[in-house]
This record gives sequence, C-alpha cells and structure tokens, in this order.
Amino acid sequence: MQLLPGPVRRLAAWCAVILLASGVAYVAIRLCVELRTAVTPALLALLGTSLLRPLHKRLVKAHVQRSLAAGLTCVAVVAVVGGALYIVVSALIETGDQIVASVRNAARDIADHFGAAGTSLEDMASNARELLGKFGGTAASGVVTGLSVVGEMIAVAVLALLLVFFFLRDSDRAVGTVRSLAPPGAADTVEAMARRAFGAVEGFMRGTTLIALIDALCITVGLLILRVPGAVGLGALVFVGAYIPYLGAFISGTVAVLVALADRGFAIALWALGVVVAVQVLEGHVLQPMIQSRTVQMHPAIVLLALTAGASVAGILGMLLAVPLTAAAFGIVHELQKRYAAASPSAGPSSGAADS
Repeated sequence: MQLLPGPVRRLAAWCAVILLASGVAYVAIRLCVELRTAVTPALLALLGTSLLRPLHKRLVKAHVQRSLAAGLTCVAVVAVVGGALYIVVSALIETGDQIVASVRNAARDIADHFGAAGTSLEDMASNARELLGKFGGTAASGVVTGLSVVGEMIAVAVLALLLVFFFLRDSDRAVGTVRSLAPPGAADTVEAMARRAFGAVEGFMRGTTLIALIDALCITVGLLILRVPGAVGLGALVFVGAYIPYLGAFISGTVAVLVALADRGFAIALWALGVVVAVQVLEGHVLQPMIQSRTVQMHPAIVLLALTAGASVAGILGMLLAVPLTAAAFGIVHELQKRYAAASPSAGPSSGAADS
C-alpha cells in the first residue's frame, strides 16, 4: 500500500467503506424481506404510534391509566378505520352501477364520433360482465392462495394493532431501553439519534395525515359540486394516496378525472382536472411549507428514489414505508451533523492550547 500515491490510498479506503456499508445494508434488507411477517407489523406499528401518541398523551394527562389510555386509543383507531371503510364500500356499492353505466354512455358517444373504433369500445363495455365472469372463473382456481394472502393481511393488521398498544403503553420506558442497548459512552448520542429519527417520522405522519385530510375534503367537495358519481369513494382514494408522495396524488387525481369524463362529459372532466390541480397547487405551495416546516425536508428526487427502492423491495407496502423511513434516516444524519459541527469548534482551541 505504501507504493501507491496518497490520493489512491484514500480512494481505496473510501471504496472499502462504501462496499462494507453496502454489504451491511444489503444483508439487512434481505433479512427484513425474509422476516417480513414480523418486520412489517413492527414498522406499521411504529408509524401508527407516531401518529397516535398525542391522543394517548392527552388521555394520560387526563389521569387515565396508561394501559386503559392505550386500549382506548386502539379502539378509536379501529372505529375510525372501520367507519371509513364502511363509508367507502357503501359509496362504491351505491355508485358502482352508475359508474359502469356512465362508461357505457361514454363508449356510445365515442361510437357516434369515431364509428367502428367506438363500436368496439361499446362492445367491450357491454361484455364487461362476461369478461369479469371469465376472470372470476380463472381466479377461482387460486382461491386457496387468495385466502392465505387475506389471512396473512389480517394477521399483520392484528399484530400491528397489538404492537401499537404495547408501544403506547410502554412509551415512557423507551428512552431507558434505548440507553441500555447503547454502547458504553454513547448513550447520549444514541438517544439523541433515536429522538431525532422518531421526531422526523412523527412529524411526517402528522403532517401527511392533515394534508391528506384537507386534500380529500377539498376534492370531495369539488366532485360533489360537479355531481361526479362516487365522490366520497374518490375522496377516500385521494386520502390514502396522499401517503405516497407525488405518485399517489397523480393516480388518485387521474381516477377522479376519468370518472368525471365517463359520467359527465369532457367539460366537467376539465373542471374536475382543474379542482385536482388547484388542490395540488394548494398543497405544494401552502400546506406543505406551513404544516411540514418542522419535519425533515427532502428533495423530490430523493423522495422518488426512495419510492422506487421501496416498490422494488416490497411493492405498495414498500412505497408506503419508504418515505417515513427515509425521513428517519435523514433525521439521524442531521443529528450527527449537528453534533459533529458542535464538537469541531471546541476541538480546535483545545488542540491549539495543547500545542502551546
């Protein structure tokens, strides 16, 4: 090694560090994938805990016993999620036939303008039930696999809810647990990093939930005014899609515009597009800076890369988890940068004094 120039040795050292870090990250990701049945509920529970902790703290301050407060918080979550699912399913059931009929009407309009091409579209719409029946017959062969997937999803949801209960109930012991697991002499640094990471996730979840609620309400009101069928269900889709930055808003907005085009025509579809774009502009220029100003700010390119990586590892679930986990990682990096910057000026004078 001494025969190599200094810059080459430094480059080799950095390459070794990068390769080692990449290997550790790859092994960690592979372990998470292999143990996803346990890792996924834990990550979802951490996200849920970061979102529900304020409610639990309010109950504890109201002199409610910690276990009871955690149980009430979980019951409230089940009630809210169950109510939201009931509203969405009811809206889809009530307006499903109307949406299908509007698609068929749109196909007839296309047939009037484009002749044979439109006729084929109308035939496709009229044969939708037959196509669905054939698809259902094919899918029936894999019903056992489908039931196992549904059972796994239910098990993950129940386990995540139980973990949320324990995380909320024992949150007062979290700092002591982190400090006990830290290496000797690094307890303060590890605690600060954990607090910063959890704070970033907490801020992201709170801000995203509030922004998603505002977006969903605005778009639902706009679609109701335009008399677009399934406005409540489309608003719920907007709310869920807001947890996937950029891509979720694009998909949910596109679905809303397509439904408006199918049912109400081109002019109303343009109005629906205007509503979606206006809400997105409001989110990007007003809501995001105001609500998420205290959270970790990430460049859109970083967010898109995180979404892509999450999708490649765990599909839609990976996309949901990618951004908050990246926010936690950025929080840790910022905490280390702050501590390093605070330690550097003090190191200079002490070294100068030692030299003198």
